[in-house]
Amino acid sequence: MAETEAQLLLGVGLIEKDISGDALWVWCYPSTTVELRDLLLRKCCLTDESKQLHSFVFGQYRLTWFYVATTEVPDSSALKKVTHFSIVLTTKDFNPEKYAAFTRILCRIYLKYGSPVKMMESYISVLTKGICRNEENGSFLSKDFDVRKAYLVGSIKDIILQFGMETVILYTALMLKKRIVVYHPRIEAVQEFTRTLPALVWHRQDWSILHSYVHLKDDELEALKLCPGYIAGFIDSEVSNRMDLYDVYVNLAESEITISQQAKEAMTMGKLHKEIGQLIVQSAEDPEKSNSQVIKDISLKTKEILTSLTSLTEVLHDNEKPSLNFEALKQKRFPPATENFLYHLAAAEQMLKI
Repeated sequence: MAETEAQLLLGVGLIEKDISGDALWVWCYPSTTVELRDLLLRKCCLTDESKQLHSFVFGQYRLTWFYVATTEVPDSSALKKVTHFSIVLTTKDFNPEKYAAFTRILCRIYLKYGSPVKMMESYISVLTKGICRNEENGSFLSKDFDVRKAYLVGSIKDIILQFGMETVILYTALMLKKRIVVYHPRIEAVQEFTRTLPALVWHRQDWSILHSYVHLKDDELEALKLCPGYIAGFIDSEVSNRMDLYDVYVNLAESEITISQQAKEAMTMGKLHKEIGQLIVQSAEDPEKSNSQVIKDISLKTKEILTSLTSLTEVLHDNEKPSLNFEALKQKRFPPATENFLYHLAAAEQMLKI
């Protein structure tokens, strides 16, 4: 059963930048921690010295998703001493399109009335009924936004066409639950790319590994390091020197993928990887195939690999998960890179007996 908005929505907040250039939290419901307020101030771009306006950004911090919509205030607005403001939503779920639509309505309401009260009414309406209707400012209906549609928004074909056979490095890193860091100076490019990557391992349908907007700040990096595997997006090129943060580094601006020294053994490529890479590229290059068809092709290959791996497992005790039988794996006489990949995949899928 789908979760209700009361289970998913955590809070709403308002950050304003006034005519003197100061950006401050002015309102939130319910109350939030100082730690989270500081983080969201950093994300909202109103404290950014470059003065670049990002109309919508999203990310995750310690299992809380954040969505930030930022608007410039026109002269005609009811807000007289404010130049810009950001509406911040915190939630338990990944669904950028849903919360972009909702924050757009909240922004229009605040521009018109200049008071959080009307905004609060719409927020409570969505929280309790999953809907807010406003003839002038637009309607929002939660159930219009299926999470599976959010999973399929990005273009996996574009990623494969950009990186070609090297896409198999990304696929392997995701299958083995490795740490992927993505850099591009434009946050929009980082977010579009990173949100699409989990589709390469569609069998998991796990977008909790996504951290699409991370700053090189201690609180954020400590939270990231608690995650066993992740996709983390950065707009600071300095991240390339932080080898403690990644197994695979993607310089999206230069279309370059680098495997870190410590991950090279687990990520050794062989005949199986070449097969997977060719399948991925051929599928993406087929003009008749949609993104979802390409994802399905990759998913079928993944299923084949997992079936092969499952056939090499045994259940030693009742009620225990199957674990990899090393002798059965050795007897298959796979090429060394394939055997190595299946061993590390068994570890990622919790099929190793500890």
